[in-house]
Amino acid sequence: MLKREIKLTEDGSHTIFIPELNEHYHSTHGAIQEAIHVYINAGLHFSDKNPICILEIGFGTGLNAYLTLVEAENNKRSIVYHSLERYPIDEEQLKVLNYPDQIDFENKDLFKKLHQVEWNRTCEISANFRLNKINGDLKKIDFKDKYDLIYFDAFAPDIQPDLWTEGIFKKLYECTNPNAILVTYCSKGIVKRALRSSGFEVKRLAGPPGKHHILRATKIENSKF
Repeated sequence: MLKREIKLTEDGSHTIFIPELNEHYHSTHGAIQEAIHVYINAGLHFSDKNPICILEIGFGTGLNAYLTLVEAENNKRSIVYHSLERYPIDEEQLKVLNYPDQIDFENKDLFKKLHQVEWNRTCEISANFRLNKINGDLKKIDFKDKYDLIYFDAFAPDIQPDLWTEGIFKKLYECTNPNAILVTYCSKGIVKRALRSSGFEVKRLAGPPGKHHILRATKIENSKF
């Protein structure tokens, strides 16, 4: 396991830094504001599905899951949330993360519950939110469910190039429902081309502070794929 360090980002929220990779889990300009911009505003708010089934690639600190849980509670939206993570974070580091205080959600204990429930089984976090944390490898896993929304939050292509390929995106395309969307913080040309080659229609959107653009990809129902 690589060493992980808790770092403070510019909006006051935490991220995790891996010195050997020189890589942060979130934007240093603001972990929470980036997650809200990319995954909540461009993803969850863009979809009108209710109930909605979400797949996250990279559970990490649980920030995206927690923000989505907050949305489920505030809007009484029914969400089934599957999150894939190959290397879960150490429990002691999770206790330090300040997301509940920063987000100021009244049910702070739900953040702890996200991390305390068992892996590889569906657990009810609240009446509106069911979670299955999957400990596995994206390249090897065989998805049994169909999804309406994908949060693609893997490490950057420079760090994990094998997760940003046409083959991976085709795999995700095949496990989504018609008109499903995929959102990601990375807007590199190789990512856009891989998404388009796998059958998605890709749109570049304005990024959060510190990032010019993000991507939203849509599964077109009449696609040749």
